[in-house]
Amino acid sequence: MWLVAMFDLPVGTPENRRAYTQFRNHLLSVGFSMLQFSVYARFCKSERSAEQIIAEVKPGIPESGQVRFLMVTEKQFAKMRSFIGRKPKSNESPPEQLIFF
Repeated sequence: MWLVAMFDLPVGTPENRRAYTQFRNHLLSVGFSMLQFSVYARFCKSERSAEQIIAEVKPGIPESGQVRFLMVTEKQFAKMRSFIGRKPKSNESPPEQLIFF
């Protein structure tokens, strides 16, 4: 499952920019990767783990602006079509999983 974080945060004042930067850095610190400006994603092993990540990120959400989280299955995420200009770009892959015997 993929957890996608999408946000629109104000950057008109130094305080707003600082809050934006802190939020973005927090997303990166908990394993999100940037898909596009203000759109970040992280692979999660289950819906429950995605909910735990949201709970961890929630206290760092700035007071102003808008943040949304979307959970999509690996199959749905794989159907996403990405382009750089008109050239197709491959989607992000889930991290390799360790198998213990």
